Amino acid sequence: MNISGACLCGDITWAAVIDPALVGVCHCTDCQTVGGTAFQFTTRVARDEFRLLSGELTAYIKVADSGNPRAMSFCGRCATMIHTGNTDDTGLLSLRLGGCEQKHTLSPRFQIWCQSAMEWAEFEGGIKMPEQGNVSAR
Repeated sequence: MNISGACLCGDITWAAVIDPALVGVCHCTDCQTVGGTAFQFTTRVARDEFRLLSGELTAYIKVADSGNPRAMSFCGRCATMIHTGNTDDTGLLSLRLGGCEQKHTLSPRFQIWCQSAMEWAEFEGGIKMPEQGNVSAR
């Protein structure tokens, strides 16, 4: 499926080809903190299926609860998170769907880092994955 999106200020625009089966919700404490809410609505996308159409991403390197360093890429002007990924430019990207034009047609198919989920956060049809790593008590 072809999707596209932008950051809040419009400096960053992007396009991607995704598999709707890889749309999910992440409840990790990093997603909660950076998003200022209980979870992130995200999809996994191959790096070669993501295209930055305009703007330049700024990155912050964070060691995730998993112990892996993660590059968190965002707009340097409005701070909208665009995606996260491995720092060595390998593996899939976790593309944030808040600025996605087609977000209303996408539904979460899975949930991860559920052990840090808010007790009230329930998603119809969302499959909860087994617990990952340790829970951070931020």
